Amino acid sequence: MSVNVAIDGPAGAGKSTIARTAAKKLGYIYVDTGALYRTVGLYSIRKGFDTKNAESVVETLGDIKITLGFKDGEQRVYLNGEDVSEAIRTPEASMGASNVSSIPKVREFLFDLQKDIAKENDCLMDGRDIGTVVLPDAQVKIFLTASPETRAMRRYKELVEKGSDVKFEDVLDDLIKRDYQDTHREIAPLKQADDAVLVDTSNYDFDGSVDAVMAVIKEKLDK
Repeated sequence: MSVNVAIDGPAGAGKSTIARTAAKKLGYIYVDTGALYRTVGLYSIRKGFDTKNAESVVETLGDIKITLGFKDGEQRVYLNGEDVSEAIRTPEASMGASNVSSIPKVREFLFDLQKDIAKENDCLMDGRDIGTVVLPDAQVKIFLTASPETRAMRRYKELVEKGSDVKFEDVLDDLIKRDYQDTHREIAPLKQADDAVLVDTSNYDFDGSVDAVMAVIKEKLDK
């Protein structure tokens, strides 16, 4: 039986980088489910569709093939054969992901892919509804968060390092909007699972955040 670790939390909480590092330490496959939604959002944006228009987005699903590759234990995302691992990390793709993730047909489209990966591998999967919907029976569930200002500053620095011309205020505003969308959507809203352990990384650096997550995982698995 495979071992599954579910990490949920709001945008900018550091889920991807922390989860990726924890997965390497554990020797598990890391699955960034947010990347899957970003890929659907990116495809719709490239086609010129409004990602809030469910009918238009759903029409594109038949033309989308998303595959995951793992290079040195790190997830790479392919859209119809193209590696879009970097292209899906823009603020535009992030908001597109939030919009399409509220569409039931999109969630159905990606649900089986996520479940199959978890069934076949020891994996650490992060997202918005992993512990509540995708992997409700995961052996370990963590809700990873930090203050909006802390999360926005982390995202801002990440974007600046990649050469993006952004303002901190705009990043914070986008993050607050996404928080609202993610927690208020009708389908699988972002919330902490009843049996998830809350980990707030507002006062931790990266290494401290990883240590906090690893401590929870080890404690749960030792039981």
